[in-house]
Amino acid sequence: MSYSVPEVIQNCARCARPLPPGSLDCPYCHTLVHSDQMEQLAAHARSLEAHGDLQGARERWLECLPLLPPSSRQAEWIRDHIRELEASAHAAQGVPQATHAKPKWVRWLGPLAPIAFFLAKFKTFFFAIFKFKFLFSFAAFFGLYWATWGWKFGLGFAVLILIHEMGHFIDIKRRGLPADMPVFLPGLGAYVRWNALGVSLETRAAVSLAGPLAGFFSAAICGLLWYKTGNAVWPALARTGAWLNILNLAPVWILDGGSAAYALSKMHRAVILIVSVALGYGLSEGVFYLVAAGTAWRLFTRDAPDEPSNEIAAYFVSVLTALAIILWLIPKHAGVI
Repeated sequence: MSYSVPEVIQNCARCARPLPPGSLDCPYCHTLVHSDQMEQLAAHARSLEAHGDLQGARERWLECLPLLPPSSRQAEWIRDHIRELEASAHAAQGVPQATHAKPKWVRWLGPLAPIAFFLAKFKTFFFAIFKFKFLFSFAAFFGLYWATWGWKFGLGFAVLILIHEMGHFIDIKRRGLPADMPVFLPGLGAYVRWNALGVSLETRAAVSLAGPLAGFFSAAICGLLWYKTGNAVWPALARTGAWLNILNLAPVWILDGGSAAYALSKMHRAVILIVSVALGYGLSEGVFYLVAAGTAWRLFTRDAPDEPSNEIAAYFVSVLTALAIILWLIPKHAGVI
């Protein structure tokens, strides 16, 4: 078993301020000091897991721990994941876990003991299920829109928002980062809480855009169902989903476009402004002008990165254009129910 020794870094890679000796995160902007090294180790670990080398993956994850603040959520996630890998490795090798004498309470329960023992052994799993705010908040979210628009559209609308949020969640988890299931706020929207400490601006932007991308696919499916069935609820859902995801691309406040814009240069933002105005004019859809207005404002903010991402700029424009196609293919009158 080997542990990597963190290299000595004098200044923060993001804000360039001097770092105290032995720092694992910047005290000013909270960027992880060894994020590049950690991302390389995490990528290697995921590759080893994909090829079935659980022991090698475990060692790589262990090497990540000295690079993280011990109390960070990422460190907590890695420790939990290491325990999962150990259990999986034992199971794959047919090595039984250490056995212990059954507790007295198990013997007292007699024939109910196996069930009680199972529930106790997997209490963390069951507690996690009921702990999730996801289930309860989703039910309340659906209930509000059921009461407002009827159960068909209410359920469809809630599922569209769920798919959008799961786009964020899946993209975060596939990168090996910790994230909570979506939480829904009736009347307001939903969010996925995750720890972006030490994550690059490009990764944060990609995670932000994954929601509108998932929203495009869900709106496209609704459009296809309309063409197949002729049911008026499907175009209403398709247009509503596309419209909301376009609005979410406005680069302001806590919207997805706001986070994505941090990885874009002034030139990138100008291109998105032009594309938004063109789409708004061509399709007579005012929502694109809201995106354009937010982008125009971001042309004058002093938050353009030193190393902007062309990939994120292309990603942003592609998702915006794809959602515009939904509105173009489905006429406004078709979405009236």
